[in-house]
Amino acid sequence: MDINLQQPELTSAALAPQHTSLWKRFLHWSGEQEKYRFGWLAASITAHGCVMTILTMMAIVFSGNHFIFWPFAIGAMGLSLITNLAAMPTRITVPVFFLSLLIDLGIIASCAVIGFDASSINM
Repeated sequence: MDINLQQPELTSAALAPQHTSLWKRFLHWSGEQEKYRFGWLAASITAHGCVMTILTMMAIVFSGNHFIFWPFAIGAMGLSLITNLAAMPTRITVPVFFLSLLIDLGIIASCAVIGFDASSINM
């Protein structure tokens, strides 16, 4: 009696390295930042509330004070502030912080496309 045993062949899918997406790696990294939670809280409130929101408001006013930008600027600041004051974990607060910065940079870029006119400010 002749018994023929064969080992299963590995396919290329089994040998291919598993790649995680950039978004998954970012969420994993932001989850690991829990030990720096208070630093992220301070950076978020200071950098966003005291710097980016002020620059965004100046860009809105200098580009003609279009109303459509104001709710987005206020909402971006609100997103960052509410998630931090609600003591959410860093896997939520860090991505929200970067999203709110992205919204502000989008507003500033839109205002730059519209054009800045410092003479429109009456002092």
